[in-house]
Amino acid sequence: MSSLQNRVIRIIAEQAVLDPTDVTLDSTLDSLGIDSLGLVESIFAIEEAFDITVPFNANNPAESDFDISSVRSIIAGIEKLIAEQA
Repeated sequence: MSSLQNRVIRIIAEQAVLDPTDVTLDSTLDSLGIDSLGLVESIFAIEEAFDITVPFNANNPAESDFDISSVRSIIAGIEKLIAEQA
């Protein structure tokens, strides 16, 4: 697992008040018990950790360009944003 993946998993685990070993790439935020406030806090923490701006609509996450359906998709989105900034 890459360091980026480990960092994202640690951030999400912290927001879900879980041990990072409880978070898998296939975990969904719902399955981890992350509510809408936890989602927004996770996005802020990710933006700060990776110095990126996530195109996320907190009022309507389904219409966002950033896929939050699983930890794997969040990581893919972060990798894409980092590559676009380079």
